[in-house]
Amino acid sequence: MMKRWNVGKRLLPLFAGMMLLLSACGRADLSTLNPQGPVAEEQFGLMKLAISIMIIVVVIVFAISLYVIVRFRRRPGDNKIPVQVEGNHKLEIIWTVIPLILLVILGVPTVNSVFGLSKDYTKDPDAIQVEVTSHQFWWEFYYPQYDIHTAQELVIPTGKKIAVTAVSGDVLHSFWIPSLAGKIDTNPGTAVENGTANANKMYFEAPKAGVYLGKCAELCGPSHALMDFKVKAVDEASFDRWTAAQKTPVALPSDPAIKDALVKNCLSCHAIGDQGVLVYPNLTDIGSRLTVGGILVNTDEAEYANEGTTYENLKRWIEDPQAVKPGTLMPKVELTEQEIDGIAKYLSELKIDYEK
Repeated sequence: MMKRWNVGKRLLPLFAGMMLLLSACGRADLSTLNPQGPVAEEQFGLMKLAISIMIIVVVIVFAISLYVIVRFRRRPGDNKIPVQVEGNHKLEIIWTVIPLILLVILGVPTVNSVFGLSKDYTKDPDAIQVEVTSHQFWWEFYYPQYDIHTAQELVIPTGKKIAVTAVSGDVLHSFWIPSLAGKIDTNPGTAVENGTANANKMYFEAPKAGVYLGKCAELCGPSHALMDFKVKAVDEASFDRWTAAQKTPVALPSDPAIKDALVKNCLSCHAIGDQGVLVYPNLTDIGSRLTVGGILVNTDEAEYANEGTTYENLKRWIEDPQAVKPGTLMPKVELTEQEIDGIAKYLSELKIDYEK
């Protein structure tokens, strides 16, 4: 027993150091403790209230316990039975009433927030309507007011309420933007168009322009951890330019061989402008997006294994999607090196310049 205790004493500082080290890991925009919108701020306020009450209770209970241990400890030679407080009505009323008061302090604002944040803005003409459909392992966004389909990057105007109707195209997923709002499940076997009650709804706002990271918060398969998406908040003028540009016809590659390979192998599942089949992610503005496949970060200054230029990331994805995101439904397509280069170059140049 003594040996085990000595081992435990040696491991304790190691575990404490690891906890401190790991607590510094992660991204600021993936923390609910760094709210960037009114919905997240209200939820954070509830968290602070609950944590404050718990800290107060813990401090008081530990202080009383320590006092009792010291004040009423058995002294040498003292064999008397301590004074019994069982059946003391005054004490019983006190330790029954205090928890009830704390529950009311926590419960009233919680109920108020729950009902307030459950407001349905799907019929509000001033709100931006977005139908979110989750897939293994990507996100589809449809704007019914504009008849626009896109994927992996949810572009929204700042200062507007975003009314989300969330469903799933396969298994259970969970839609979560930590710095803007809490998560909601996307349930399988649902569809927005049939008005099913199993579709979940929420709303959020982004008061300032920026990029907010979103994730799937429900274990959904081998690439669950790679099922990221971005929320890109822009000013209203930029959003209007983006919606207009999404409707603009897109020219296919000028090289006949590359065009033929693209039409035959890509447009049978994807859409570019008004061409192709919209079964999987819309590629109309893929060159403007921040990532490829939701996980390969587009940058000219790559530092990590999942970073590269848009062209490099597209080429890597087209060559072997399963190596990037295991379990994804996109198969490895048999293309020549020249066709892969040509398609990656063409797609990397599909950009929409809407931010001024």
